[in-house]
Amino acid sequence: MSFSVDVLSYSAMSTASPYLPARYYALLLTRLVQWGVDVPALLRDAQIDPATLASPDGRFRPEQVDRLVVLATERSGRTDLGFELGRLLKLSSHDILGYGMLSSPTVDQALKLVSRYFSLITPTYTLRYRCDDKIAEALVLPQLALSARVREVHLEAIAVAFYEHVRSLLSGDLPACNIYLSFEAPAHVARYRELGAAVVHFGQQNLPGARIVLERDVVMRPLAMADDNALRLARSRCDALLSQITQGARLSDWVQMMLREAADGQPKLEELAQILNLSARTLERRLADEQSSFRDLGRRARYERACELLRGGRLSITQIAYQLGYTDVANFTRAFRREAGMSPSAFVTGAELSSSIP
Repeated sequence: MSFSVDVLSYSAMSTASPYLPARYYALLLTRLVQWGVDVPALLRDAQIDPATLASPDGRFRPEQVDRLVVLATERSGRTDLGFELGRLLKLSSHDILGYGMLSSPTVDQALKLVSRYFSLITPTYTLRYRCDDKIAEALVLPQLALSARVREVHLEAIAVAFYEHVRSLLSGDLPACNIYLSFEAPAHVARYRELGAAVVHFGQQNLPGARIVLERDVVMRPLAMADDNALRLARSRCDALLSQITQGARLSDWVQMMLREAADGQPKLEELAQILNLSARTLERRLADEQSSFRDLGRRARYERACELLRGGRLSITQIAYQLGYTDVANFTRAFRREAGMSPSAFVTGAELSSSIP
């Protein structure tokens, strides 16, 4: 799969601020009030100043969003926060970028615009878009290291909002599309029927992320509000906003997350470098600047994932070895012993003993 270069390179995306726009979470908090959640107490426990929500430029730190999502899930008793947020988001929610999408001549041009300026929506993800002679495809990948729960909420919100935005651009017409999500089907999977013509596939991505596929004919449809002058003004404003964004998170944190969360073995250095529009050599150099290396990050990620799978108790040691990409159990055992100081079987025995102690 080859994506066009009509997106930001990592050198530009890496300047994204790790702060997330508060206006999107304000929509979700309004829904939480309707569900009977004590939002003032929720904000206090998440260490969020309510004044941040009132400011049009208000932003949250990633750790605040992490706490907010976890607490909101617990206190609402709902698993569908991401889906609900995706349905709440409108084109107007994205300020000047949404205006630019509406002013685009076609859906294709609108999606190219949003892919270029996606960091204005959230610096936590990149959106890469391509269109060939048959299909149009958008790939959403995490840019910052967040917890698995928060990542699922965000990916679900982005995928659902993406579909709803295309439908809005087409004046309510329901486009047939396929949505591929890296996480397993959630408890609220029945809600996806609300997306009409969208077919959703869960547990389909090796790397944590989302992929949305539309027919080329859908994205080439002309838009009713197309306006070249308005589009130029929107691009100019987006460029100005993009230039104001400051330095973001460590690249090594992102690489370790991608290595740790890969569903089937570990991605290669070249694969991650391609996602970032970097050469493998440049990626290694950037990691070295952070006193890290791809090899060390890979070893640590495999060990952490091995511990998680061993504690889970659902897979045999042989199954875990192959899932982590080892060619045989002996290699896995030696690698695990170097990290843990004990064999995988001894680790499992220790975990079982610990769990049995009252």
